[in-house]
Amino acid sequence: MAWQGKILRVDLAQGTCVSEPLNMDWAAKFVGQRGLASKYLMEEIDPKVDPLSPDNKLIFATGPLTGTGASTGGRWSVVTKGALTGAIACSNSGGFFGGELKIAGWDMIIFEGRSPKPVYLSIQNDQAELLDAEDFIWGKTVWETEDLVRQRHLDNEIKLASIGAAGEDGVMYAAIVNDRDRAAGRSGVGTVMGSKNLKTVAVRGTAGVAVDDPKRFLAAISTASDRLNATADRDRRAAIGTMAMMDVNQAWGSLPTRNCQDVQFEGEENINVAAMKKIRASDGKANLMRNKACFACSIGCARVSTMDPSHFSMKGKDDKYTKPEGGLEYESAFALGPMCGVDDIEAATYASILCNEHSMDPISFGATLSAAMELFEIGAITTEDTGGMVLEFGSAEALCWAAEVTGTVQGFGRELGLGSKRLCEKYGHPELSMTVKGQEFAGYDPRAMQGMGLLYATSNRGACHLRGAAWTEDYTDVSPKGRAPAVKTAQDGMAFYDSTGLCMFARGGFGDDLVAEQMDAALPGVWDAERIKITGERIWNLERQFNLAAGFTVADDTLPERSLKEPAKTGVAAGKVNELDKMLPEYYELRGWTADGVPTSGTLNRLGLE
Repeated sequence: MAWQGKILRVDLAQGTCVSEPLNMDWAAKFVGQRGLASKYLMEEIDPKVDPLSPDNKLIFATGPLTGTGASTGGRWSVVTKGALTGAIACSNSGGFFGGELKIAGWDMIIFEGRSPKPVYLSIQNDQAELLDAEDFIWGKTVWETEDLVRQRHLDNEIKLASIGAAGEDGVMYAAIVNDRDRAAGRSGVGTVMGSKNLKTVAVRGTAGVAVDDPKRFLAAISTASDRLNATADRDRRAAIGTMAMMDVNQAWGSLPTRNCQDVQFEGEENINVAAMKKIRASDGKANLMRNKACFACSIGCARVSTMDPSHFSMKGKDDKYTKPEGGLEYESAFALGPMCGVDDIEAATYASILCNEHSMDPISFGATLSAAMELFEIGAITTEDTGGMVLEFGSAEALCWAAEVTGTVQGFGRELGLGSKRLCEKYGHPELSMTVKGQEFAGYDPRAMQGMGLLYATSNRGACHLRGAAWTEDYTDVSPKGRAPAVKTAQDGMAFYDSTGLCMFARGGFGDDLVAEQMDAALPGVWDAERIKITGERIWNLERQFNLAAGFTVADDTLPERSLKEPAKTGVAAGKVNELDKMLPEYYELRGWTADGVPTSGTLNRLGLE
């Protein structure tokens, strides 16, 4: 039936692990992963809770198609109240951990309370236990943790989702990293995990996943895979991954540069796809080695890179950094490159590797560093604050140093670990934080992409490009016209899709018709286009209800002053700002919300959320 029908409830304070049945009525309405875990969170915690208190809960959730063999069906999510934002957080990851958890027999793990000492959770199919981590892996990096746990349990096939020092020591945007370089990266979900004294979840599964109609399901996933594999988009992602967007945004004038002071980067050619493929004089190799794929994926968009051994950042370092590791994706490259004014691809790669090793969100880290660089530029931060480091835009040395001290939470790294919003507030210039609801911008400037600005402003987890962007419209013109319906439709679609266990990169190739066909064959009941549409809208409004209950208001659906008042200097939007005021009222009306952004009783009744 695709759902395993059970969840694992882990009481960290009591040290217990208890299996309980999945609420199938909720599953029918909220699907799995993002939607279903958000429903559990809404029902089980007070939205006003301190994210780092024992009363917050941390949920690891799979989707119904996770682990089934559906192409790209390896996704899993972490849902909690975000440490960075104080809003509902859902951070999605790939790799192999999600498939392993589902195959072990679990739809979801709910962590509650706080352990009195560091622990880790070991799962082998239906057997689960909390084990001591204090003198074993606490204080270790993500990579060391993976190696040590596999050695202790004598099983190299164990899949782990872990935190490093950033999660243990309170970096507000700490990630949860699985499979060395895949991450539930945003909103500080790793910070919440660290606050619970939970180091890692180690899973080994061999139980398998059953579907409702096996014969029809095999036919459906075969058809879907064939359609996906025949698309140009699939071929492009396999060949050059997400880094293709560096050149696209540079040309359009939507590449956030130097803390969004600029929208095009003069050094872009040194940190794009071509730069990754350029053969180095030092060792005859390119930064980019090859691509790789996640569980059941036929795309393979992930990058594998090697560092230049002669790069200054490698001096005196362990040779582990010159071995093949997860390479730059567009979001990490933009944040560690143009956003900081850095055009050194090796420095950006090193900083990205450190984010994986120590469990940091590279988007928030890079954007926070860029804010610190602007604060340094205006004299609000000095070398007395940094311990001597000159935080100038364009400094590859400063980038590498900052990644080291933030990842290990030392010195000024603790300040950078606050995130952009808290850092800028502390140093007296909140207007320099390029955030929404406390979360840093992704790699798309909202002056050149009007719909992206509306998405950032209304995203339930704070600024995010993955919650439903108006891609076609935004790369057609810079008008706000038509953005509200496009963003609303995309948001609802992604809310559903993020709940299935499938990767968003397959959605365009599959088409919603083949997503529905796979769901209908895998699950009981009827799953069609209309059910997909209403379910996505229901999930989006549920998240909105959580944030309203947490204290967010219409005032939080906004953008930084820089986006609204400082015109873009170059590109297609030269002289323009984001026109959020023209889009937001229409968006609220389309959603069936009041002028204050509150879902009406009619909307809630229609969606079954009353």
